Amino acid sequence: MTQALIRTLILFLALFATKVAAGDNLDYPLGAGDVLRIQVFQNPDLTTETRVSENGSITYPLIGDVEVGGLPIASAEKKIAAALKDGGFVKQPQVNIILLQMRGSQVSVFGQVNRPGRFPLETLSRVSDMLAIAGGVAPTGDDVAIVTGSRNGKPFRRVIDIPALYLGEGSDEDMILAGGDVVYVHRAPVFYIYGEAQRPGAYRIERGMTIMQALAQGGGPTLRGSEWRLRLHRQNEDGDVKKLSPKMTDAVQPNDILYVRESIF
Repeated sequence: MTQALIRTLILFLALFATKVAAGDNLDYPLGAGDVLRIQVFQNPDLTTETRVSENGSITYPLIGDVEVGGLPIASAEKKIAAALKDGGFVKQPQVNIILLQMRGSQVSVFGQVNRPGRFPLETLSRVSDMLAIAGGVAPTGDDVAIVTGSRNGKPFRRVIDIPALYLGEGSDEDMILAGGDVVYVHRAPVFYIYGEAQRPGAYRIERGMTIMQALAQGGGPTLRGSEWRLRLHRQNEDGDVKKLSPKMTDAVQPNDILYVRESIF
């Protein structure tokens, strides 16, 4: 095997590895400010780094200005390849675009996070990346994040399970964000406990929390109270409040009000 053939094989494997690493990123729509590295297989002289202009175009050797604004990366690759072929510059061009920076795009992270604000997409960022940049979810934050934006000109909305992102259970949900997306973390649902409780007040509802756990969150009953004489006030869908005698294993629901009554002995 000649040295030239070996170098060609290495370059081909490198381009293939880049494509595999990019994966779903080929659907990312290019926009003004994006910085690209463009490569053509077996044509190193055509490798260049360029920035998408405000009018959505780039300047590329031999073919001049190319409109790529709004195109997915895969479509931009095909457009450049077609121009190279139609111009007679490369017979069978294999074009590879690597997105280096996304400074022209920003994502807003609002709600119950430690540092809410607008953040630039320096690289292809996922939900977990942007939550980390925003300082993580605040103690008052919910276990889900709502991502809104637009995809293919249509409104987009998705609910993301935040703990699953970091527990290895939600890799499919850790979606790639696009410029203009908004990540919103709502306030966590709470329940209220009062009466003969050690620490009456409002508390965050943990996932799967039961009445027994809610009572423990309030420090348990006082010496005058009884854990067996609980009264639960729960609002139904019609807005009516029902008084219930809950079991210790019943699940707590948002805005439940738990009243610890005095012991009859």
